[in-house]
Amino acid sequence: MELKEIGKAAVAARYKIENLNTNEKNNALIKVAEALVENSSDIISANEIDMENGRNGGMTAAILDRLKLDESRIRNMAEGLKKVALLEDPVGEVMDMSKRPNGMVIGKRRVPLGVVGIIYEARPNVTSDAFGLCFKSGNVVILKGGSDAINSNKAIVKVIREALCKCGITPDCISLIESTDRAVTVEFMKMNEYIDLLIPRGSAGLIKATLDNSTIPVIETGTGNCHIFVDKSADVNMAVNIVVNAKTQRIGVCNACESLVVHRDILKEFLPEAVKALKEYNVEIRGDKEAMEVCMEDIIPASEEDFYTEYLDYIISVKTVGSIDEAIEHINKHNTKHSEAIVTEDYNNANKFLDKIDAACVYVNASTRFTDGEEFGFGAEIGISTQKLHARGPMGLKELTTYKYIIYGSGQIR
Repeated sequence: MELKEIGKAAVAARYKIENLNTNEKNNALIKVAEALVENSSDIISANEIDMENGRNGGMTAAILDRLKLDESRIRNMAEGLKKVALLEDPVGEVMDMSKRPNGMVIGKRRVPLGVVGIIYEARPNVTSDAFGLCFKSGNVVILKGGSDAINSNKAIVKVIREALCKCGITPDCISLIESTDRAVTVEFMKMNEYIDLLIPRGSAGLIKATLDNSTIPVIETGTGNCHIFVDKSADVNMAVNIVVNAKTQRIGVCNACESLVVHRDILKEFLPEAVKALKEYNVEIRGDKEAMEVCMEDIIPASEEDFYTEYLDYIISVKTVGSIDEAIEHINKHNTKHSEAIVTEDYNNANKFLDKIDAACVYVNASTRFTDGEEFGFGAEIGISTQKLHARGPMGLKELTTYKYIIYGSGQIR
């Protein structure tokens, strides 16, 4: 189907989807979840083609991990849809009703955004997550996945559309642009006649290309140069555990820790323990001069570029600072406004870090890996917004809605 035909079908579908009631949406989500599990063998077969192409094309281990689907991951996709079905429906919520001196009553009602376009790379689980959240919030979604996952995405969308048809719901509430031509992607970015919001999920390059080319409002998501600051009062064991989890639990994700910032007063006590633990996972450590002096044999020199880098690999940078203010300055200079953490026993420093760090999610004594829609109780997320308008952090159902003013009068004229 041509892009304009997909756009027209999506616009037609939005007026049907936004009028579905909550029970109809929840029932459809459960049916789609069941269909994904029932058809998991077909999805896995399609994914194996993508995996083989990825290996032959030299895809990194981190990206292959993002791309891979198996029965467990498909069950998780299905469970994600069922969790979304259990969430409160935001559509129709009435907010801030007030009566004006002239007797009119004015308030806001939460409504769907309309048609949401999503551009993403080698993460086929995004396909079902995006559908579930957009559908529950009354939106239509047009997906443009990467060529790396094209077979997986086609298989997943086919299952979703067939399940919707069985529920008597238009399948055009989800569409996949199957062309892998980059020119088509750029054309998609300019379909403001049909699409209300565009969300890119993926590399810094993808996000920049979308911002540079789109004529549709864009929510910037994903890139995560995330830091953990180990303050001088930190519990060393806690700090080591948090750093190891944030760096190694899953390396190819935007909420993984990429940079470690350590207060000079705890460097000699903490760093050898952290290096020892990270080396068990074969993490390469790139540090400044002071860090290298403490662990000379295990740390290689870091460049200034390292402190800006989202590695998505078993690599971490280390910066030594003399105060919390220096740590905050360093993090705000080098971060991508995603997720930042402090490990500290100092209440005042914890609050200063929360106040002064410019990021969507700021943690005290916890791993950055919790920046996730499901962990936040949203069921899933459409992406992690690293900007400030109109949403920030994990984007769940409410972040996929807007509002309109509703006004009740009794004959008032101006």
